[in-house]
Amino acid sequence: MRTGGGNVTPRLGHIAFLNVLPLTYALAHGAAEGLDILRASPARLNCALEEKGLDVSGISSITYARHAGELLILPDVCIASDGDVRSVLLVSRVPAEEIGTRRVLLSDKSASSHALLKIILRRAYQAAPDYEVRALTPADPVPDGAAASLFIGDDALELYHRPPEGCRIYDLAREWKLLTGHRMVFGIWAAARTFAAVHPAELRMIHARIKGAFDGWDRVRDAAIGEVLAGGRFTRAQLSSYLGNAVVWRLDAETIAGLRRFYAYAAEDGLIPAAPALAFAQV
Repeated sequence: MRTGGGNVTPRLGHIAFLNVLPLTYALAHGAAEGLDILRASPARLNCALEEKGLDVSGISSITYARHAGELLILPDVCIASDGDVRSVLLVSRVPAEEIGTRRVLLSDKSASSHALLKIILRRAYQAAPDYEVRALTPADPVPDGAAASLFIGDDALELYHRPPEGCRIYDLAREWKLLTGHRMVFGIWAAARTFAAVHPAELRMIHARIKGAFDGWDRVRDAAIGEVLAGGRFTRAQLSSYLGNAVVWRLDAETIAGLRRFYAYAAEDGLIPAAPALAFAQV
C-alpha cells in the first residue's frame, strides 16, 4: 500500500474482463475512491499479488492454492459458473477424444483454466497433450501445428458467439459440471495476510465495495451494459444472458464445495503441492 501524509492508499487489482462488469461499473462510478487500482489480466494480477505489488486483488483461484500461507480469501464473492460459462473454452480441430498427446496451446492470460483443462483432458478424455503457453487471438484461434487452444475471458466469449469454421467448442465449466457435478470457481478475491493484519478497516471497506457492486447488479445492469456496447463486440442480449446467469458471483456453500473439489483434483494430478485449507478474511 502507498502512504502519504499519514494516509494509506490500498492497492487493488481488478480483472480486465467483462465477467466482472458489475465491479468495473462500480469502480467507474465512485467505488474507486481512495484506491490505487491496477487493471490487468488474471495472470498479471496473480503475479502482482504474489510479488507484493498489490494488497487485494481478483486472482485465479489456483493462485490461492499455491500461496495460501500468504493470502486470505475475501468471503461472499467469486467468479464461478454452474454449467456453461461461455468464456472459458477449448477450441479444437479434433474431437477431444482424439487429442491424446497432440499440441494444445494455453492462453497466457489465465492460470486456473490451465489446471482445469489438464484435469478435464486427463480424467474425461485420457489425454496428455504437449502444452504450450502463449498469446492467442480469436482471429487465429488454433494456429498451425496445434490441435486445440484454450481461450478465456472476452476472447473466449467472442468465439462462443462466433465459433470458427471447422472447430469444436468445449465449454470447460460444462465439462467440469459433467465430470464432478460441482460448480467451477475460476476466480476469487484475496488479500495479503500482512495487509489484512495491519489494515483491517481498509480491508473491510474494499470488501464492502466489491460485494456491494455484485449485490447491486440488478439495479445498474442496463446502464452498465450500455457503457460497453459501443465496441460492437457483443449485443445487449448476449451480455444480459452472460452476466449474472452464466457467471455466478456468490461464494456460498455450494460454490465453496466446487472450489474444494477443484483443489483436491489439482493436488491429485500434481498441479499444486497439496489442497489448501480455505482461510477467509474477517470482514
